[in-house]
Amino acid sequence: MKDWRYLLAEHRGTLVAVAIFVVMFVIYISNHQAGFTANVVNTAANKGTLLALVAMAQALVVITSGIDLSVGMIFVLTNCVASYVVTGSPLQTAAGVVLVLLVGLVCGAINGAIVIYGRLQPIVATIGSGAVFFGIALLLRPLPGGSVNETLSDAMTGRLFGFLPASLVMLACIVLLVWVPFRRSVTGRAAYAAGSSEAAAYMSGVPLKRGKFAAYALAGLLAGVGGLFLTFFTYSGQASTSSASTYTLFSIAAVVLGGVSLYGGKGSAVGAIFGAFAFRTIGDLMFVFDMDALWQPLFQGVILLIAVSFGSIGLLQVRNRLEWFR
Repeated sequence: MKDWRYLLAEHRGTLVAVAIFVVMFVIYISNHQAGFTANVVNTAANKGTLLALVAMAQALVVITSGIDLSVGMIFVLTNCVASYVVTGSPLQTAAGVVLVLLVGLVCGAINGAIVIYGRLQPIVATIGSGAVFFGIALLLRPLPGGSVNETLSDAMTGRLFGFLPASLVMLACIVLLVWVPFRRSVTGRAAYAAGSSEAAAYMSGVPLKRGKFAAYALAGLLAGVGGLFLTFFTYSGQASTSSASTYTLFSIAAVVLGGVSLYGGKGSAVGAIFGAFAFRTIGDLMFVFDMDALWQPLFQGVILLIAVSFGSIGLLQVRNRLEWFR
């Protein structure tokens, strides 16, 4: 059995994110005029899940010591695609869901191929690919519109047994079916190794290319799930540059709040999920305390800056790069 102190150090970032979220959510519920009700919890869960899915996508790439500035664009593109194809009979709807997920997966794979085989810096590669993805989304939906299977939409954004948000169940299933197998696989360990020390991992025979490619591909898939869920949430598609940019920036903040190191090799998608819920709750608190709308972007920007800066504090306490990954 692993030493409890090692486990605590390994999951410290996730535990801190959980604590931050719990504290802020308690404050939010305590000051909400409706109180702790199933509707309030379900609404918060649905909004948090949207950011959590994009944050999970970002976390996978950040773990490899990269960054994906196209996750918001993939998120919007798959939303636009879903507004066309996730409708009709149950069979047509199922085929549409598969198509949307394939679009996200392909977008992520394109990013991975450009970074790995094109040997471009992730930030440069994903800025370029993101512009292409958004251009396609704009061609599909120059104006908001479309539709979605309402039965499936209501089921995914509703409640199970009258109180349990279906979105949280979906999120838990994604963690169990996607993140856990990836984290425990050789490919997942290769992604972590790439973020810790790519040169050392290469000399040790770790399959770096496979690990990094899988991380980017799964990031696209998860962003695609986010775009699909956005369609369930809004019943339409829209090529919104503000939504794409906002979710990209917020995903980075959520990743850092969730204890994922921007230098790679540390953190987990679970921590990114709680970081996303914590960051989303900040917006809910501004609503509850009736903060002026003109001040909200400034406040969120300050929180974003603090969150990103927080990820660099640890570097001031180490003498060399190897200590950062102990």
